[in-house]
Amino acid sequence: MLSQQRIYVLVMETSEIIQIFAESGFQVDPQALDMIKGKPELIQNVLKSLDGSVMVVGIEHIKPLTESTSKAMILPEMHHAEEPQKPVLRDKIQSPVTVLKDITNQSTCIGEYTEFVRYFKDRYDSLAEMLRKRISSRPIESIKKRNLDTREPLSIIGMVLDIRATANGHKLIEIEDKTGTMPVLIHKERDKELFDAAKKILLDEVIAITGTLSPEGNLMFANKITLPDIPNVQKNTLNERKAKGKAVFISDIHVGSKTFLEDSWLRFSDWLGDEVDYLVIAGDVVDGIGVFPNQDKELAISDIYEQYEKAAEYINALPKHIKIIISPGNHDAVRQAEPQPRFPEKITRMFRSDITFVGNPATVDIGARVLIYHGRSMDNIITSIPGYSYADPVKPMVEMLKLRHLSPIYGGRVSIAPEQKDHFVIDDIPDILHCGHVHTVGVSRYRDVLTINSGAWQSQTEYQKRMNLTPDPAKATLVDLASMEYRVLDFSC
Repeated sequence: MLSQQRIYVLVMETSEIIQIFAESGFQVDPQALDMIKGKPELIQNVLKSLDGSVMVVGIEHIKPLTESTSKAMILPEMHHAEEPQKPVLRDKIQSPVTVLKDITNQSTCIGEYTEFVRYFKDRYDSLAEMLRKRISSRPIESIKKRNLDTREPLSIIGMVLDIRATANGHKLIEIEDKTGTMPVLIHKERDKELFDAAKKILLDEVIAITGTLSPEGNLMFANKITLPDIPNVQKNTLNERKAKGKAVFISDIHVGSKTFLEDSWLRFSDWLGDEVDYLVIAGDVVDGIGVFPNQDKELAISDIYEQYEKAAEYINALPKHIKIIISPGNHDAVRQAEPQPRFPEKITRMFRSDITFVGNPATVDIGARVLIYHGRSMDNIITSIPGYSYADPVKPMVEMLKLRHLSPIYGGRVSIAPEQKDHFVIDDIPDILHCGHVHTVGVSRYRDVLTINSGAWQSQTEYQKRMNLTPDPAKATLVDLASMEYRVLDFSC
């Protein structure tokens, strides 16, 4: 909870109020925002009164705390959406949707120090075990204590604690394991290929370093970097599982935004037919409220539940034979800290009862194993690795596979809850990695994994213009699950 002192010293601009509530895990309805603007003491009282069941702070949460006699608008009670009457095209033989991994109903964290320690230990243990299958390593403590020949190559596995450049332009990386820390020098001229590879090293990732020690034994000179990575040739089990049917992958619909592309969506909806068996949606179903400064000026629907009602209207109208899987994103009305649980019942009941709702990230089996992650960590990866950009989302997705981790940098632009288990570790290799978030399209293969970033159904917003982000909207990726052949389809015109 924020301190009273901090709230008082802030100037009560709209964007700052949104940030205050976001840091405490809440979104704010525009009408509620107007009621508390310029009232720091009221803001603190509202925050104290909220519990974990609240996602969006509405005027009904503020009214009891004020002496205002003005009549408040209460959010309407939600109801089950009626099943659309669109006829079923035909009965189809499909693999059932099986949820293999999902954080929903498994979250236990409350933010205590011991939980952060446990979280990082689980990350280290999981990724170090993958690396030990590739190299023979020693604990850092044993390297420091033993009288070793400094010319003898040796390997250590550690989590990246710090990355910096020396005065001469070399790269100095400090890594740690459970026994200690070790600085590692990567020479810019001795091995240019290794030095270039080191430019992609990210904070908090787990890697193996092979090299030699300095005469004093307190510095390692690297000659090889090993990542957890996925095997060069993965045993393909698609044929064994007899994967069949076709799946469409999309994300970032952003219903409720003024820039939502309704005409393109309706073309897509009309196109969906007998050929398609599955539809996988990777988050940001609606545009949300209070996600970024002045968002209220860019909304066509300013009530979060009305946004979901409209989204349900669009999705419920899709052909009934299509099995639909939906996960949340950072614009959706779930907790902002990742991993995120599935939508609450107040929202899911607006949609067809046959839709499978999962958390973020989640792994589902539809004949092929699909790892769904909204992709917010790409903000961190793209800004940390030279040459990466939002125009090419495949590169950060491949980096996730190489690191066997969906969100390697802890913190940054992504708030991560310290759960007992690190749910971002890619322990079971998927057939398809499906992301969104960056609003650009990219499809590629890395070894045996098909990587798909789906773009969006929203044209460029004013916020995106200020951030110099150019979306690639109204596209969907159609995949034949038996062959993994794909087509990117354009519904913009």
